[in-house]
Amino acid sequence: QGNVVESGGGLVQPGGSLRLSCVYSGSAFNIRTMAWYRQAPGHDRESVATITSVGTTTYADFVKGRFTNSRDNAKNTVALQMNNLTPEDTAVYYCRAPRDSTWGQGTQVTVSS
Repeated sequence: QGNVVESGGGLVQPGGSLRLSCVYSGSAFNIRTMAWYRQAPGHDRESVATITSVGTTTYADFVKGRFTNSRDNAKNTVALQMNNLTPEDTAVYYCRAPRDSTWGQGTQVTVSS
């Protein structure tokens, strides 16, 4: 059981773009920091980006300048716009409020020619 539903993944060519969405069903979305993570086969899950309740963002070095995190508090939704994708971005992407103890199913992003 999780508090999020991620969507928007798919197959894209190198250099392409995708927009991931996350709908949060837990309590008090408007006061929670939300975070994006990803996990590639054979690799540990890693942090990608965060966004605070008021929209302040942070990014991992490997996505700075390419990914943009945003939120719509009225819709309990966060989004991750991913541009200039490379094969190294291939992974399952997850969102979560870091204080939560559960994960959603994630959404698969595959970057391949």
